[in-house]
Amino acid sequence: MIEAVAGRLEGAPREVRRWSDEFKAQAVAESMEPGASVSAVARRIGIDPSQLFTWRRNARQKAAAAVDTARGESSTADIMIGDAVIRVNVGIDEPHLVRLIRAVRSA
Repeated sequence: MIEAVAGRLEGAPREVRRWSDEFKAQAVAESMEPGASVSAVARRIGIDPSQLFTWRRNARQKAAAAVDTARGESSTADIMIGDAVIRVNVGIDEPHLVRLIRAVRSA
């Protein structure tokens, strides 16, 4: 009978890599370009696609938290896409914001 063992097998290599915030931001930005494939970007930079999806999710959560903070402190929020910075009213409706972001990305 084979028993399932939770945890790491003895002698299995354990490699932990640390990526800089700048590297993560660049990878996330590249993966969000129109027509970009997250899996292709991940393979090219040598990481697992699930890692890049995690970085993207974390970036979205960080941006949402920044907007929430901005709502309490001012009526505008800055959105950074690559080298572009978009300053919007925090009350902007989603369809307008989506059109604005698409316009900046395609420029």
